[in-house]
Amino acid sequence: MSTTAECVNVGVVGCGYWGPNHVRVFSELDRAHLCACADLSLGRLARLARRFPHARMLPDYHHLLDDPDIQAVVIATPTDTHATLVREALEAGKHVLVEKPLCTNGTEADELLHYADACGLVLMVGHVFLFNAGILKLRELIEGGTLGRIHYLDAVRTNLGPIRGDVNALFDLGAHDISIFNFLLQGVPTEVSAVGNRITQTRVEDVCFATLRYPDGTLGHIHVSWLNPRKVRTLTVVGERKMAHWDDVNPVDALQVFDKGIDEAPHYDSFGEFHYLVRSGDTHLPAIRRTEPLLKQAEAFVAWVLDGTPCAADAASGRDVVAVLEAAVESMRRQGVSCPVKIHEPHLVSTA
Repeated sequence: MSTTAECVNVGVVGCGYWGPNHVRVFSELDRAHLCACADLSLGRLARLARRFPHARMLPDYHHLLDDPDIQAVVIATPTDTHATLVREALEAGKHVLVEKPLCTNGTEADELLHYADACGLVLMVGHVFLFNAGILKLRELIEGGTLGRIHYLDAVRTNLGPIRGDVNALFDLGAHDISIFNFLLQGVPTEVSAVGNRITQTRVEDVCFATLRYPDGTLGHIHVSWLNPRKVRTLTVVGERKMAHWDDVNPVDALQVFDKGIDEAPHYDSFGEFHYLVRSGDTHLPAIRRTEPLLKQAEAFVAWVLDGTPCAADAASGRDVVAVLEAAVESMRRQGVSCPVKIHEPHLVSTA
């Protein structure tokens, strides 16, 4: 399916919780034209029709896929439908942006990745935090050596709801943090240990704790929950030189860099003295130009489709996240036993 150099026609499949946000941002882009929205709910379509009268509202997504004028599709449906819908969209010759995670298992992820490559089509995954200005600045600091070697990362992502029934809290919320860890460290963990608890449902975990071990020994810890009185979106990165803390809920000081660490004492007067000293220096607030990550993600998708410019949220990195999630689910099934992350062809694009 070819596109013009000026504009790409886009359709959105799934207009429930998150889909309307995609509808909004693609309707705002100069190089995209929102043509159609598809959803099973006529009520949702009616509400969108009042805001976006130029777009067709379709209760059957097949009509959207069959439209030869639509070159690209955004899929924002429940996770367990992703593999089928992505495959059908690629078969229809459409470029695809699918919400995270790419799908529910590594086998499906590999198949989708290779099929998109074979078709010469863009398959991008909605790991939206890879377009967050704070995360991009944090990666810049890590790559520039400001923090030194990274010892560990600790992420917390909690809120009271929304509770899902198709996947557990780690698939829902933790997929964000896994993608961020991989992006910052430019690698994929070799093993995962995880535990979780099923509180409101019998099939999926509402709260999960996962520990990821990367090839160089760096640890990543994730706490996610749908049952927490506070909305928390934080990430702490501890390096050998400095430490950083990112708070996505804080609109003012989203990223802080601390000149703190542990230094070896120069000498000792007696045997048995503690051999390390705590260093506590200044706190730095890097200048960050706040932008809407979802809009930046949409711009990146359009640039990839029209200009052939790939981005970090490609299908291979999406497949890597699914592999980590799959290992975490196996670990939870085995009561926290560490499980290997199985990836046949690990790959990460180095730029956002």
